[in-house]
Order: sequence, then C-alpha cells, then structure tokens
Amino acid sequence: MIGEILNTAFITGLIGAAMRMATPIIFATLGEIINERAGILNLGIEGIMLMGAMTGFLVSITTGLLWIGVLAAALVGMILSLLMAFLTVYLGLSQHVSGLGITLFSTGLAMFIYRIHFGSPLVPPIVEPFTQVTIPLLSKIPVIGPSLFDQYALTYIAVLLIPIISIILYKTHIGLKIRTVGENPLAADNVGVNVYLTRTLCLVTGGALIGIGGSFLTLDHQNMFLIDVIGGRGWVSIAMVIFGNWDPLKGALGAFIFGFLDGLQLRLQGLGIKVPFDIFLMIPYLMTIIALVGVSRKAAVPACLLKPYRREEKGV
Repeated sequence: MIGEILNTAFITGLIGAAMRMATPIIFATLGEIINERAGILNLGIEGIMLMGAMTGFLVSITTGLLWIGVLAAALVGMILSLLMAFLTVYLGLSQHVSGLGITLFSTGLAMFIYRIHFGSPLVPPIVEPFTQVTIPLLSKIPVIGPSLFDQYALTYIAVLLIPIISIILYKTHIGLKIRTVGENPLAADNVGVNVYLTRTLCLVTGGALIGIGGSFLTLDHQNMFLIDVIGGRGWVSIAMVIFGNWDPLKGALGAFIFGFLDGLQLRLQGLGIKVPFDIFLMIPYLMTIIALVGVSRKAAVPACLLKPYRREEKGV
C-alpha cells in the first residue's frame, strides 16, 4: 500500500488533481477577499457559485461555445453581486441576512431554470467539457511537469490571478482605496474616495470571479449540472479567506491545501482501502476546521467588515 502511494504515477496524479480541485476555490476565495477587503462579507457566495455553474452549463450546451458559458457565469455573478450591493451598501441591511438570502434565492432559481429547460431527466444532459492545455517543454519535467503544466485554461488563469490581485491590493492606488474603504470608510470619504462605488465595484468584481469558479465545476471538472455540484465549496472559500488572513497568496495556499486533501481522499478510495467512503469525504473539510481553529485567533479582520456606511452619519 505504501509503495502504491509513493510511486511516481500516484504522486503525479495527486498533484494534478489537487490543482483541479483547488481551481474553483481559488476563484471564489480571491473574489471573496476583494469583497471583504472593501468591508462586505458576501455569504451569497455558495448560491452565486451554483448560479454560475448552472448558467455556464446552460449557455454552453445551448450555444456550443464553452467560453461564452464562462462569460455568462461571470455576468450572472456580477448581477447577483449588484443585488448584494443594493441591499448592503445602499440600504445598509445586514450583510449576514442579505448574503444568506441571496444563497437561498440563487439555489432555488438555479434549479427552477434548469428544470424549465431540461425537466427531470433520469440521465442528466451533458456538455463537451474543456480539454486540458499542455504547455510544451514544461510538461516534460519529471513528476511535476504532467501535473502542473497539463491543466485546464481556467486553472492557469486562476493561478495567474493570485499574484495579479495581490499586486493590485498592495502595490497600487486602487488597492489602497479598497483597503482604506474596508478599514476606515470615513477617512476614505474625507479624502474623496466614493465608498459606495468602491464597495459596489468590489462586489461586482468578486462576483464575477465567484461565478467563474462555479462554471469550472460544470465545464471542466464535470460535464453536467447537479444541484449539489458546488458541494459547500463556497463556504470553504470563506474559510480560506480567514485562513489566509485576507491575503490572496495565503488564501490561495489554503485552497491548494484543500484541493490536495480532496484529491488525496479520491485516490485513497481508488486504492481500495476498506474504510467507509464518508470518512474519506470528511478529510478535507475536517482539516479545514482544524486549520481555522489554529489561525482564527490571530486573524486581522478588516476593521469595518460587516459595518454599513452612511454618509449622512459621518459627522456624528
């Protein structure tokens, strides 16, 4: 058994699976970091991912164009995030309640639209998924080459977004505005930053990434839509934001760890280990909880996260 786990094929396959499993969580984690850095906790993430998964699948199977499906998933994520912005930024309603409401609304709407188009078939319809993109030369590197450089295009995009968003947040004027709005919106307003617009744009940008993360599950990882296709990955992404202390690089690292554990449990099942499969399914989620317990006390939460901002009260 140990020999099977340590052989090259197993390790190569495990690393490749970890990359694929981590991809939707990276998109959603990065999107949620942008939201929360601006002071908005978006608990609608699970529902937005599901709507992104359904929309991407529906548009792709209708048009035959997978990238149009991805763009549609991003668009629906932006629309739902605009609703979140209206409720929390402009009306100042509870972010917890608004986010959970959007998740419930999106979940019901996704299933309703799916059944309007496909009914309740015994065999779910499928779409021809994206093919993996092999990078010449790099894919020939022993062990890590086939796993890291023979991936889906969206996986490469997710990885590239990690340093890009990190640079934007910490090295640009735009990033300074976002972080100031999340830490001290009054100070930001006093120096001419439009707090409402900044938070809205952050929600819309984050929503697009979250929607794309959902579409990955139906257009790459699987080739069909199921009501449980997200499998709690939205909630995991929120946990990864805390694990990463609201930092894109650390949050993505948490996503990779989760992806590694998720890929590991699948491969351990494939080895025929006589343990109930439910135990294997618990492994990545259990380790996420353990990791959160270890880091949550040191988490540096954005000072004005969950706090609505009202310009008329800034002089109070």
